[in-house]
Amino acid sequence: MQETKVITVPSEPQAGPSAVWTRRWVGTLHSNLIWLCLVDLLMCAGMTAGAPSLFWSAANFNSMAVQFPGYGILALAMVLPMITGGIDLSIIGLSNLAAIIAAFVMQSLAGPAASGVSVFLVVALAVATALAAGALAGALNAFVISRIGVSPILATLGTGLVFSGLAIAMTNGTAIFGFPQAFTWIGDGQVIGLPAPVVVFALIALALSLTLSRTAFGARAYLLGTNAVAARYAGIDVRKVILRTYVTSALCAVAAGLIISARANSAKADYGAAYLLLAILICVLGGVSPVGGSGRIVGVVLAVVTLQIMSTSLNLLGVSNFAAELVWGAVLIFTMAVSRVERGKQ
Repeated sequence: MQETKVITVPSEPQAGPSAVWTRRWVGTLHSNLIWLCLVDLLMCAGMTAGAPSLFWSAANFNSMAVQFPGYGILALAMVLPMITGGIDLSIIGLSNLAAIIAAFVMQSLAGPAASGVSVFLVVALAVATALAAGALAGALNAFVISRIGVSPILATLGTGLVFSGLAIAMTNGTAIFGFPQAFTWIGDGQVIGLPAPVVVFALIALALSLTLSRTAFGARAYLLGTNAVAARYAGIDVRKVILRTYVTSALCAVAAGLIISARANSAKADYGAAYLLLAILICVLGGVSPVGGSGRIVGVVLAVVTLQIMSTSLNLLGVSNFAAELVWGAVLIFTMAVSRVERGKQ
Protein backbone atom coordinates (compact mmCIF):
# COMPACT_ATOMS: atom_id res chain seq x y z
CA MET A 1 0.00 0.00 0.00
CA GLN A 2 1.45 3.31 -1.07
CA GLU A 3 2.02 5.78 1.73
CA THR A 4 0.24 9.09 1.35
CA LYS A 5 2.41 12.11 1.97
CA VAL A 6 0.89 15.30 3.22
CA ILE A 7 2.65 18.34 1.89
CA THR A 8 2.39 21.36 4.16
CA VAL A 9 2.57 24.67 2.42
CA PRO A 10 4.18 27.34 4.61
CA SER A 11 1.66 30.01 5.35
CA GLU A 12 2.26 33.64 6.07
CA PRO A 13 2.92 34.12 9.77
CA GLN A 14 -0.08 35.47 11.60
CA ALA A 15 0.31 38.60 13.58
CA GLY A 16 -0.39 38.37 17.27
CA PRO A 17 -3.00 40.47 19.05
CA SER A 18 -0.41 43.01 20.15
CA ALA A 19 0.83 43.51 16.59
CA VAL A 20 -2.70 43.90 15.27
CA TRP A 21 -3.50 46.41 18.01
CA THR A 22 -0.29 48.31 17.25
CA ARG A 23 -1.12 48.57 13.52
CA ARG A 24 -4.65 49.75 14.28
CA TRP A 25 -3.37 52.28 16.80
CA VAL A 26 -0.73 53.62 14.41
CA GLY A 27 -3.30 53.96 11.63
CA THR A 28 -5.76 55.74 13.91
CA LEU A 29 -3.04 58.05 15.24
CA HIS A 30 -1.80 58.93 11.79
CA SER A 31 -5.31 59.64 10.53
CA ASN A 32 -5.94 61.76 13.62
CA LEU A 33 -2.73 63.74 13.13
CA ILE A 34 -3.47 64.22 9.45
CA TRP A 35 -6.96 65.47 10.30
CA LEU A 36 -5.58 67.99 12.82
CA CYS A 37 -2.90 69.18 10.41
CA LEU A 38 -5.50 69.72 7.69
CA VAL A 39 -7.68 71.72 10.09
CA ASP A 40 -4.67 73.87 11.05
CA LEU A 41 -3.83 74.50 7.41
CA LEU A 42 -7.41 75.44 6.57
CA MET A 43 -7.64 77.85 9.50
CA CYS A 44 -4.29 79.45 8.64
CA ALA A 45 -5.36 79.78 5.02
CA GLY A 46 -8.65 81.35 6.07
CA MET A 47 -6.92 83.86 8.35
CA THR A 48 -4.41 84.63 5.61
CA ALA A 49 -7.29 85.56 3.35
CA GLY A 50 -9.35 87.32 6.03
CA ALA A 51 -6.89 89.12 8.33
CA PRO A 52 -3.30 88.48 7.26
CA SER A 53 -1.76 91.53 8.95
CA LEU A 54 -3.33 90.63 12.30
CA PHE A 55 -2.76 86.87 12.22
CA TRP A 56 0.77 86.76 10.79
CA SER A 57 2.32 89.16 13.28
CA ALA A 58 4.93 88.72 16.00
CA ALA A 59 2.59 90.20 18.60
CA ASN A 60 -0.14 87.69 17.76
CA PHE A 61 2.17 84.68 17.92
CA ASN A 62 3.68 85.89 21.19
CA SER A 63 0.16 86.26 22.59
CA MET A 64 -0.70 82.73 21.46
CA ALA A 65 2.49 81.38 23.01
CA VAL A 66 1.62 82.64 26.48
CA GLN A 67 -2.07 81.69 26.30
CA PHE A 68 -2.05 77.95 25.56
CA PRO A 69 0.40 76.56 28.17
CA GLY A 70 -2.10 77.01 31.03
CA TYR A 71 -4.93 74.95 29.58
CA GLY A 72 -2.45 72.86 27.58
CA ILE A 73 -0.85 71.54 30.77
CA LEU A 74 -4.32 70.89 32.19
CA ALA A 75 -4.99 68.79 29.09
CA LEU A 76 -1.76 66.89 29.73
CA ALA A 77 -2.97 66.34 33.29
CA MET A 78 -6.07 64.66 31.86
CA VAL A 79 -4.19 62.28 29.53
CA LEU A 80 -2.99 59.64 31.99
CA PRO A 81 -6.32 59.19 33.80
CA MET A 82 -8.15 58.88 30.47
CA ILE A 83 -5.64 56.33 29.16
CA THR A 84 -6.22 54.16 32.24
CA GLY A 85 -9.96 54.29 31.61
CA GLY A 86 -10.71 57.00 34.17
CA ILE A 87 -10.92 60.78 34.27
CA ASP A 88 -9.82 63.55 36.62
CA LEU A 89 -12.45 66.24 37.10
CA SER A 90 -10.62 67.73 40.08
CA ILE A 91 -7.81 69.40 38.13
CA ILE A 92 -9.37 72.89 38.07
CA GLY A 93 -10.16 72.96 41.79
CA LEU A 94 -6.73 71.58 42.60
CA SER A 95 -4.86 73.99 40.33
CA ASN A 96 -6.53 76.99 42.00
CA LEU A 97 -6.04 75.57 45.50
CA ALA A 98 -2.34 74.98 44.83
CA ALA A 99 -1.91 78.53 43.49
CA ILE A 100 -3.61 79.93 46.60
CA ILE A 101 -1.37 77.86 48.88
CA ALA A 102 1.70 79.16 47.05
CA ALA A 103 0.33 82.71 47.31
CA PHE A 104 -0.09 82.43 51.08
CA VAL A 105 3.47 81.15 51.46
CA MET A 106 4.90 83.98 49.40
CA GLN A 107 2.84 86.69 51.05
CA SER A 108 3.73 85.50 54.53
CA LEU A 109 7.47 85.33 53.81
CA ALA A 110 8.06 87.93 51.07
CA GLY A 111 6.11 90.89 49.73
CA PRO A 112 5.69 92.01 46.11
CA ALA A 113 8.72 94.30 46.33
CA ALA A 114 11.04 91.69 47.82
CA SER A 115 14.31 91.06 46.00
CA GLY A 116 17.61 89.29 46.41
CA VAL A 117 18.51 85.66 46.90
CA SER A 118 16.04 85.19 49.75
CA VAL A 119 13.03 85.86 47.51
CA PHE A 120 14.08 83.07 45.14
CA LEU A 121 14.22 80.70 48.10
CA VAL A 122 10.74 81.83 49.16
CA VAL A 123 9.38 81.27 45.65
CA ALA A 124 11.03 77.84 45.52
CA LEU A 125 9.49 76.99 48.90
CA ALA A 126 6.07 78.16 47.70
CA VAL A 127 6.29 76.07 44.54
CA ALA A 128 7.50 73.02 46.50
CA THR A 129 4.65 73.43 49.00
CA ALA A 130 2.10 73.63 46.17
CA LEU A 131 3.54 70.52 44.52
CA ALA A 132 3.49 68.63 47.82
CA ALA A 133 -0.16 69.60 48.32
CA GLY A 134 -0.85 68.43 44.77
CA ALA A 135 0.79 65.07 45.38
CA LEU A 136 -1.36 64.56 48.50
CA ALA A 137 -4.48 65.51 46.53
CA GLY A 138 -3.58 63.03 43.78
CA ALA A 139 -3.02 60.32 46.40
CA LEU A 140 -6.46 61.13 47.83
CA ASN A 141 -8.04 60.67 44.40
CA ALA A 142 -6.25 57.35 43.96
CA PHE A 143 -7.31 56.18 47.43
CA VAL A 144 -10.98 56.94 46.81
CA ILE A 145 -10.86 55.22 43.41
CA SER A 146 -8.72 52.14 44.11
CA ARG A 147 -9.36 51.48 47.80
CA ILE A 148 -12.94 52.61 48.36
CA GLY A 149 -14.04 51.63 44.86
CA VAL A 150 -15.73 54.84 43.76
CA SER A 151 -15.80 55.39 40.00
CA PRO A 152 -13.20 57.95 38.80
CA ILE A 153 -15.80 60.40 37.49
CA LEU A 154 -17.65 60.55 40.83
CA ALA A 155 -14.51 60.40 42.97
CA THR A 156 -12.76 63.27 41.23
CA LEU A 157 -15.97 65.27 40.96
CA GLY A 158 -16.29 65.05 44.73
CA THR A 159 -12.66 65.83 45.50
CA GLY A 160 -12.75 68.69 42.99
CA LEU A 161 -15.61 70.24 44.95
CA VAL A 162 -13.62 69.74 48.15
CA PHE A 163 -10.57 71.48 46.67
CA SER A 164 -12.67 74.37 45.38
CA GLY A 165 -14.42 74.66 48.73
CA LEU A 166 -11.09 74.80 50.56
CA ALA A 167 -9.84 77.48 48.16
CA ILE A 168 -12.97 79.57 48.72
CA ALA A 169 -12.76 79.14 52.49
CA MET A 170 -9.10 80.20 52.53
CA THR A 171 -9.74 83.37 50.51
CA ASN A 172 -13.41 84.14 51.28
CA GLY A 173 -13.94 84.00 47.53
CA THR A 174 -11.65 86.97 46.83
CA ALA A 175 -8.47 87.14 44.79
CA ILE A 176 -4.98 87.34 46.27
CA PHE A 177 -2.84 89.96 44.52
CA GLY A 178 0.78 90.98 44.49
CA PHE A 179 3.50 88.37 44.07
CA PRO A 180 7.29 88.74 43.90
CA GLN A 181 8.72 89.32 40.45
CA ALA A 182 10.65 86.07 40.73
CA PHE A 183 7.30 84.25 40.73
CA THR A 184 5.57 86.27 38.00
CA TRP A 185 8.57 85.48 35.78
CA ILE A 186 7.11 81.96 35.51
CA GLY A 187 4.18 83.46 33.61
CA ASP A 188 5.83 86.21 31.57
CA GLY A 189 9.57 85.47 31.55
CA GLN A 190 11.68 84.00 28.77
CA VAL A 191 14.12 81.10 28.46
CA ILE A 192 16.57 81.29 25.54
CA GLY A 193 14.13 83.57 23.73
CA LEU A 194 11.06 81.43 24.35
CA PRO A 195 8.24 82.28 26.79
CA ALA A 196 8.79 80.44 30.07
CA PRO A 197 5.27 78.88 30.06
CA VAL A 198 5.97 77.32 26.65
CA VAL A 199 9.21 75.81 27.96
CA VAL A 200 7.39 74.34 30.98
CA PHE A 201 4.66 72.94 28.71
CA ALA A 202 7.25 71.37 26.39
CA LEU A 203 9.18 69.78 29.27
CA ILE A 204 6.04 68.29 30.81
CA ALA A 205 4.86 67.00 27.42
CA LEU A 206 8.27 65.42 26.75
CA ALA A 207 8.41 63.81 30.19
CA LEU A 208 4.92 62.33 29.81
CA SER A 209 5.64 61.14 26.29
CA LEU A 210 8.77 59.29 27.42
CA THR A 211 6.92 57.89 30.43
CA LEU A 212 4.15 56.45 28.28
CA SER A 213 6.36 55.09 25.52
CA ARG A 214 9.55 54.01 27.31
CA THR A 215 8.57 52.78 30.77
CA ALA A 216 6.85 49.76 32.24
CA PHE A 217 4.40 52.07 33.98
CA GLY A 218 3.29 53.42 30.59
CA ALA A 219 2.66 49.91 29.25
CA ARG A 220 0.71 49.00 32.38
CA ALA A 221 -1.38 52.17 32.12
CA TYR A 222 -2.37 51.26 28.54
CA LEU A 223 -3.20 47.69 29.52
CA LEU A 224 -5.27 48.87 32.47
CA GLY A 225 -7.27 51.14 30.19
CA THR A 226 -7.69 48.43 27.57
CA ASN A 227 -8.81 45.66 29.91
CA ALA A 228 -8.70 46.09 33.68
CA VAL A 229 -9.49 42.41 34.30
CA ALA A 230 -6.63 41.28 32.04
CA ALA A 231 -4.32 43.72 33.80
CA ARG A 232 -5.13 42.12 37.16
CA TYR A 233 -4.65 38.60 35.82
CA ALA A 234 -1.33 39.70 34.31
CA GLY A 235 -0.08 40.41 37.82
CA ILE A 236 -0.13 44.19 37.53
CA ASP A 237 -0.52 46.10 40.78
CA VAL A 238 -3.54 48.11 39.66
CA ARG A 239 -3.62 50.21 42.82
CA LYS A 240 -0.03 51.29 42.32
CA VAL A 241 -0.70 52.23 38.68
CA ILE A 242 -3.74 54.27 39.71
CA LEU A 243 -1.74 55.98 42.46
CA ARG A 244 1.03 57.02 40.06
CA THR A 245 -1.53 58.07 37.47
CA TYR A 246 -3.48 60.45 39.68
CA VAL A 247 -0.44 61.83 41.49
CA THR A 248 1.13 62.66 38.11
CA SER A 249 -2.13 64.22 36.96
CA ALA A 250 -2.29 66.32 40.14
CA LEU A 251 1.29 67.55 39.75
CA CYS A 252 0.53 68.66 36.19
CA ALA A 253 -2.58 70.47 37.44
CA VAL A 254 -0.47 72.27 40.06
CA ALA A 255 2.00 73.36 37.38
CA ALA A 256 -0.87 74.75 35.31
CA GLY A 257 -2.29 76.58 38.32
CA LEU A 258 1.06 78.19 39.11
CA ILE A 259 1.49 79.36 35.50
CA ILE A 260 -2.04 80.81 35.34
CA SER A 261 -1.52 82.54 38.69
CA ALA A 262 1.88 83.91 37.69
CA ARG A 263 0.47 85.32 34.44
CA ALA A 264 -2.43 87.01 36.22
CA ASN A 265 -0.27 88.05 39.22
CA SER A 266 -3.13 86.84 41.38
CA ALA A 267 -4.77 83.67 42.66
CA LYS A 268 -8.48 82.97 43.00
CA ALA A 269 -10.70 79.94 43.56
CA ASP A 270 -12.58 80.19 40.25
CA TYR A 271 -9.80 80.80 37.71
CA GLY A 272 -9.94 78.63 34.59
CA ALA A 273 -13.46 77.31 35.17
CA ALA A 274 -13.97 76.81 31.42
CA TYR A 275 -10.68 74.93 31.05
CA LEU A 276 -12.12 71.61 32.23
CA LEU A 277 -14.23 71.23 29.08
CA LEU A 278 -11.29 72.42 27.04
CA ALA A 279 -8.93 69.86 28.57
CA ILE A 280 -11.31 67.00 27.79
CA LEU A 281 -11.90 68.35 24.29
CA ILE A 282 -8.16 68.55 23.61
CA CYS A 283 -7.57 64.99 24.79
CA VAL A 284 -10.36 63.53 22.66
CA LEU A 285 -9.38 65.70 19.69
CA GLY A 286 -5.78 64.55 20.12
CA GLY A 287 -6.69 60.87 19.84
CA VAL A 288 -7.03 59.85 23.50
CA SER A 289 -9.83 57.31 23.73
CA PRO A 290 -12.65 58.32 26.09
CA VAL A 291 -12.91 54.69 27.21
CA GLY A 292 -9.18 54.24 27.80
CA GLY A 293 -6.38 52.18 26.31
CA SER A 294 -5.07 54.50 23.59
CA GLY A 295 -3.68 57.96 23.07
CA ARG A 296 -0.34 59.69 22.67
CA ILE A 297 1.10 62.99 23.84
CA VAL A 298 2.02 64.13 20.33
CA GLY A 299 -1.64 64.11 19.34
CA VAL A 300 -2.60 66.10 22.44
CA VAL A 301 0.10 68.70 21.75
CA LEU A 302 -1.13 69.11 18.19
CA ALA A 303 -4.71 69.41 19.45
CA VAL A 304 -3.60 72.19 21.82
CA VAL A 305 -2.10 74.07 18.89
CA THR A 306 -5.28 73.52 16.86
CA LEU A 307 -7.55 74.86 19.61
CA GLN A 308 -5.29 77.88 20.15
CA ILE A 309 -5.31 78.75 16.44
CA MET A 310 -9.09 78.33 16.40
CA SER A 311 -9.53 80.53 19.49
CA THR A 312 -7.20 83.22 18.16
CA SER A 313 -8.88 83.21 14.74
CA LEU A 314 -12.33 83.62 16.26
CA ASN A 315 -11.05 86.42 18.48
CA LEU A 316 -9.42 88.28 15.58
CA LEU A 317 -12.63 87.95 13.58
CA GLY A 318 -14.59 89.54 16.42
CA VAL A 319 -16.48 86.42 17.49
CA SER A 320 -17.57 86.49 21.16
CA ASN A 321 -16.20 84.08 23.75
CA PHE A 322 -19.66 82.55 24.14
CA ALA A 323 -19.65 81.57 20.48
CA ALA A 324 -16.14 80.15 20.89
CA GLU A 325 -17.37 77.82 23.67
CA LEU A 326 -20.26 76.83 21.39
CA VAL A 327 -17.75 75.88 18.69
CA TRP A 328 -15.64 73.93 21.19
CA GLY A 329 -18.67 71.95 22.38
CA ALA A 330 -19.70 71.17 18.81
CA VAL A 331 -16.17 70.03 17.96
CA LEU A 332 -16.12 67.79 21.05
CA ILE A 333 -19.40 66.08 20.11
CA PHE A 334 -18.30 65.66 16.48
CA THR A 335 -14.90 64.24 17.47
CA MET A 336 -16.39 61.73 19.91
CA ALA A 337 -18.92 60.65 17.28
CA VAL A 338 -16.15 60.07 14.72
CA SER A 339 -14.08 58.21 17.33
CA ARG A 340 -17.07 56.01 18.12
CA VAL A 341 -17.55 55.15 14.45
CA GLU A 342 -13.85 54.29 14.03
CA ARG A 343 -13.87 52.02 17.10
CA GLY A 344 -16.96 50.27 15.73
CA LYS A 345 -15.18 49.58 12.44
CA GLN A 346 -12.14 48.21 14.26
